[in-house]
Amino acid sequence: MTYCVGMMLDKGLVMMSDTRTNAGVDNISTFKKMFTWEVPGERILTVMTAGNLATTQALVSILDERTKAPAEREPDVLTAPSMFQVARLVAGTLKDVIAANANEGQRADSAFNATVLLGGQIKGSPPRLFLIYPEGNFIEAGKETPFFQIGETKYGKPILIRAYDPQMSFEDAVKLMLVSFDSTVKANLSVGMPFDLQVIEKDTYQIAHQRRISADDPYYHEISAGWGEALKSAMDSLPSFTF
Repeated sequence: MTYCVGMMLDKGLVMMSDTRTNAGVDNISTFKKMFTWEVPGERILTVMTAGNLATTQALVSILDERTKAPAEREPDVLTAPSMFQVARLVAGTLKDVIAANANEGQRADSAFNATVLLGGQIKGSPPRLFLIYPEGNFIEAGKETPFFQIGETKYGKPILIRAYDPQMSFEDAVKLMLVSFDSTVKANLSVGMPFDLQVIEKDTYQIAHQRRISADDPYYHEISAGWGEALKSAMDSLPSFTF
């Protein structure tokens, strides 16, 4: 399983993914799920993936190969004229990969399915965020839906809904995401550390901040312990139930 979050702020985009994959409790591995393509000063594109590992690795490899082999671009993510066209390209490639590996052709078996978050900015347009489905269609984030999740979404979503503010700083957004990820990790063993974090500041067309948050990260431990204590304190402060 996976947990990835892409969040739109007034200042730009914040993306975070876990790195755990598993095929049963005795077969757990760590794989990167966040991938970036960049043309400094012109565009920055980040993809996060959830689902079948072979499918997502094939998708990323094809997208990456097209950026390096001009004859195979058709076009590629570095030459597509808009984020919408990049989303169409990623969606079409994902659909083709799934169909090529499933017995039922375009009605792909769910075992080969994958879901993708695409975020970034191309010069001349604002930052945009898309959720791409295995069927090859997609939706875009907006004011009513300013963040997307893929993978194991249910444990971390209530935290994001309650505390999200489009005007929050990147630092506060990262703190909010870490609380969401911590709650998910504690509730589901198929989501795990380290976490990959990336911040894309509006109109810079480059990565503003990027880091891997490991299991021994002191700030993460402070957030995890603090959130647990805050929940206990909040529970104690609520009126007691009586029969």
